[in-house]
Amino acid sequence: MKIGVIGGSGLYELEGLENVKEEKLDTPFGAPSDIYMAGTLGDAEVFFLPRHGRGHRITPAEINHRANICGFKMLGVDRVIAVTAVGSLKEEVSPRDVLLPDQYFDRTKQSEAHTFFGDGIVGHVSFGDPVCAEFHDQVAAAAKKVIDDLDENSKVNVFDKGTYVNMEGPAFSTRAESNVYRSFGFDVIGMTSLGEAKLCREAEICYQTLAMITDYDCWHESEEPVTADAVIAHLMANTTLAKKILQELLATLPKDRSCSCGSALACAIVTSPDAIPAELRERLAPIMEKYL
Repeated sequence: MKIGVIGGSGLYELEGLENVKEEKLDTPFGAPSDIYMAGTLGDAEVFFLPRHGRGHRITPAEINHRANICGFKMLGVDRVIAVTAVGSLKEEVSPRDVLLPDQYFDRTKQSEAHTFFGDGIVGHVSFGDPVCAEFHDQVAAAAKKVIDDLDENSKVNVFDKGTYVNMEGPAFSTRAESNVYRSFGFDVIGMTSLGEAKLCREAEICYQTLAMITDYDCWHESEEPVTADAVIAHLMANTTLAKKILQELLATLPKDRSCSCGSALACAIVTSPDAIPAELRERLAPIMEKYL
């Protein structure tokens, strides 16, 4: 099985990862954020990609999500887990806790960059349940197992559902925005995950975010306003936990999937095949060749 991992470069350092090599790809949608780092862990082939590039040089709005997900598809990946830093919008969800979003709310301004459709082809995928339920449960089981095994001084909470509101960035929220999101009942806020989830659905790839809580955004009056330094400090601490969860997941994940993600495009394309230009067919071949 081939698994994609999106996150920071520290995730490459998984204990037991073997045959590590670089995979440099050019996609029909441009260059991915960086070179993919490939390796094997047991029966799994794992492909890592730092979404902001090595050295964290790409802002959230500059990420070429289409190239990133297309690259995973070209590598044969059928499941992607994304490790990302988020702010908490709820008192009970504390820094260094883990939350597995099962819903999203879009506050970005670039929806055209979050789809492979357009420019002459129209399609509409089902997105009422934006993450793969099967993969979500597998990731949740791995996270709970790892956290249950931690010593008492290292215990954190794992929340197996919640709504991720995707803002644009790169600035953090105003206090007014943060309080509005809280009034809507959202759980966490971030800048990157929604585009990945939408494109993975169109690419027929299972997707789940492992959201690592780094701060209380700016609504929490008893906490200091969120800063990049605070986020990075918590994220570095969370990297060790994320790696343990990945190891557990890869050791327990079934080889084959039985969900419907692999046929997400079966009834999605509404453009007549003879109306799709040859150059567009070629561009979309890595994603939907079997339907064109």
